[in-house]
Amino acid sequence: MQTTQSIFDRYEEVADRLPKVIDQPKTADISSLLDITDDIDAFVFDAFGVLNVGETMIPGADRRLDQLRERGCSIRILTNAASYDRAGAIDKFKRLGLSVADDEIITSREAALLHLADGHWGVAAATSDTLTDLPPSADRLEDCAKIYTAVDQFLFLSTAEWTEKRQDLLVAAMRQRPRPLLIGNADLAAPRDNGFSIEPGHYGHLIADEFPDHVRFFGKPFPEVYDLIETSLAGVPPQRIAMCGDTLHTDILGAAARGWRTVLVTQDGLFAGYDTDAFSERSNLFADWRLGRI
Repeated sequence: MQTTQSIFDRYEEVADRLPKVIDQPKTADISSLLDITDDIDAFVFDAFGVLNVGETMIPGADRRLDQLRERGCSIRILTNAASYDRAGAIDKFKRLGLSVADDEIITSREAALLHLADGHWGVAAATSDTLTDLPPSADRLEDCAKIYTAVDQFLFLSTAEWTEKRQDLLVAAMRQRPRPLLIGNADLAAPRDNGFSIEPGHYGHLIADEFPDHVRFFGKPFPEVYDLIETSLAGVPPQRIAMCGDTLHTDILGAAARGWRTVLVTQDGLFAGYDTDAFSERSNLFADWRLGRI
């Protein structure tokens, strides 16, 4: 069972694989994002733990987005969820009750798919994922060892139906013939209604422990998703963009490495029920601002 402490500890163990940030400021507490709209032109939101927990919208999240727009701020949602294509991501936020324009959503899956090379891909994906945005040469990684052996490279999008048996098949295939492995969601875990789910980054880092030169991660804190956000916010200086997230090693680290401002949201995500000061001190990761809910 994953806990806040075990997830944090694992991020610390793999910190050498993450972007580097130096000379971060200490954190100032605020009561609302409306407190900092004079300093920020664009707010970028993590989803899990900030806008929603599992399939439940966090109370007030929809109203806060509307208020920020009314003040002239641009809104983006930057999610590491890679289990569904862009249309699926848009549908999910609409089901949650969030009023979000299609061009306000950026996913780690989009970043990963931009870096697919030619060849035969083996894909870890949910059964509900139609894979229509992938090359026709992609085969699902399920329980057939021959698929793992045959493919030229691997793409990991979802843990929805991933099992220890499938992980063992992937490890065995990598040991037999090391190949590129793209992790479409760099998160180790995500907050759900009944605890934390295990995400693709968890399994990716286990492979990277043995094959560090063959694994590439996409999503926060890695740079490709920030490229997509900045392209969509042409003309907005990095220091006028604020990333709002619940995780120090993904949301806060990645944005700070990019030169963005950062907001740590504490009430519903990874650090729910914890004082974050000790975690920031240990990791040397400090958001510019901190609040319970946006």
